[in-house]
Amino acid sequence: MSSTGTILRTAAQLYAYHGHHDGPHFAATDGRLDPAAAIFRAVTGHTPHAFTNDDETALLLITTNQPAMDAIRTLSAVLPTQPPTTDGIPDHIEHIATLTAYAALGQPPAGPDTVLGNLHRAAQAADVLNAFPTQHPHAA
Repeated sequence: MSSTGTILRTAAQLYAYHGHHDGPHFAATDGRLDPAAAIFRAVTGHTPHAFTNDDETALLLITTNQPAMDAIRTLSAVLPTQPPTTDGIPDHIEHIATLTAYAALGQPPAGPDTVLGNLHRAAQAADVLNAFPTQHPHAA
């Protein structure tokens, strides 16, 4: 098992326990989480107050947490579309918010089961990617 896979499985458990948040911000005041908040909580063990009312601070907390961003990028990679870009830089946080919590491409909003399925699929992908040893070129 990879650490990213473990983070994503833990995020799935937290998401299932705390509930599906599809409103503004990253979390609801009653504890419900969106996927990015569940991933952050899986890494840190808590949900900062900023997640319920301050998107700028919440984004800063998420983007500066490398294990959380690795898990978010992995989740983004298993989704069926490409992440939106700003100046050529993929926005993986927006991607998982758009495709797992909000309506996208004319589809109805994803429900909790779809979000959980995506989290578990991403965990399996992380495990597979980390199952292969790093290849080092042989010295000539």
